[in-house]
Amino acid sequence: MIDRRQMLGRTSLGLAGLIAGCAMPSATTRLGSVTGTATGTAMPTALLGDLHQRSFRFFWETTDPATGLAPDRWPTPSFASIAAVGFALTAYPIGVANGWITRDEARTRTLATLEFFAAAPQGDSKSDDSGYKGLFYHFLGTTKGHRFARAELSTIDTALLIGGVLFAQSWFDSVHPGEVRIRTLADQLYAAIDWNWIVPRTPFMSMGWHPESGFIAHDWNIYNEALLLYVLALGSPTHALPAETWDAWTDRFDAQWTDKWGEPHVHFAPLFVHQYSHCWIDFRGIRDRYMAKKGIDYFENSRRAVRAQRNYAIVNPGGWTGYGPDVWGLTACDGPGDFTIDLGGRKREFFSYSARGPADRDDGTLAPTAAAASIAFEPELARRAIETMHGRYGPQIYGKYGFLDSFNPTLTAASAPLKHGRIDPKMGWVDGDYLGIDQGAIVVMMENWRTGLVWTTMRRNPHIRRGLQRAGFTGGWLG
Repeated sequence: MIDRRQMLGRTSLGLAGLIAGCAMPSATTRLGSVTGTATGTAMPTALLGDLHQRSFRFFWETTDPATGLAPDRWPTPSFASIAAVGFALTAYPIGVANGWITRDEARTRTLATLEFFAAAPQGDSKSDDSGYKGLFYHFLGTTKGHRFARAELSTIDTALLIGGVLFAQSWFDSVHPGEVRIRTLADQLYAAIDWNWIVPRTPFMSMGWHPESGFIAHDWNIYNEALLLYVLALGSPTHALPAETWDAWTDRFDAQWTDKWGEPHVHFAPLFVHQYSHCWIDFRGIRDRYMAKKGIDYFENSRRAVRAQRNYAIVNPGGWTGYGPDVWGLTACDGPGDFTIDLGGRKREFFSYSARGPADRDDGTLAPTAAAASIAFEPELARRAIETMHGRYGPQIYGKYGFLDSFNPTLTAASAPLKHGRIDPKMGWVDGDYLGIDQGAIVVMMENWRTGLVWTTMRRNPHIRRGLQRAGFTGGWLG
């Protein structure tokens, strides 16, 4: 259950002469009709506004109002995902800010969620608990909210859950008794996590733990989506990791520093890695010691990663159908299935759910969330991708809750042994589900682009500020 976090390999291929006529827009162009630097309110097009609201509605309409448990996917019957719950908690105030729901409605749903998790059983049983040592299982059953099947006690998914919890803590700031209770429960849930326990191989946290076999053998020891995770672990008021953990971690990042596909940046192939932590933390203008040496910040690093993915789509070394300057986006997402077939005289390998990136498990499967959730980094490039995908493929990939999770224009063979989705003979494979974590990244990053709501709210959170300062971040809004 940790497939989306696997480390992906890198290859090298020069760009010179391969993207002529598809030059990246200048800074002036980027700040055009859809400007969005989170310093003011961006004015979205009708499609962007529609996508934002539909993606929000996924959480409002599919989440259990009594427990706050959000499904991993929909409409396929699904267990709950604690990471999706974190995105749901973040989505509710966004819904208020946009006039889609009332503050009372958001407060009621948020309070029910936090009450449920605060009361959820913690222990080392195999099936009768929701978590252990303050951490929670990646997937929970939708009836009792206990561990689903053999899901791992997940460090990163707990972090994404707590990102939403702490956002709720700072956003619900009135004297209303329900909002006071929300703030109290948020502190309780965060303080309960024993970050020191899940460091079996000092100084790095393990990816998780199973009651049957103990700690997962893999650690958070390279550049990945764990920025938020380590900030939370360092900022804990009760079980904080040593401050030097951050530098021990970032000292390893140079192995991933590359100018592959464009500007130098710390590389990790799928785009979710460059998005998730940024959903809650505004990294613009603040730097740790590692990024200070590189002369950029983590926001700029993610911006470069987005542009590198677009460059890869323009070059399209795999010859996949549809790729180009305005259709791009590889990340962890659903795929057709795990099989190899002959298409046009060429052997093509496909994957089911997998972490995709440039030249790494790239099977022609595109995920709209990869481009849409990049809108805070590259608003003009993301807008063009959203509008082009919608215009080219229309209702086949866009429905009740916005974009379906993924599609693959290359795979048109009706005989393909699919695990997910369906084959449209004209446009190829299309997924049948929306995924909570991918919907969440769209909702949150579109709002950060539009108004900066989540970023500015989280700047006030004392736990986030403490974690960043202990990690060595300085400058910008940290003062």
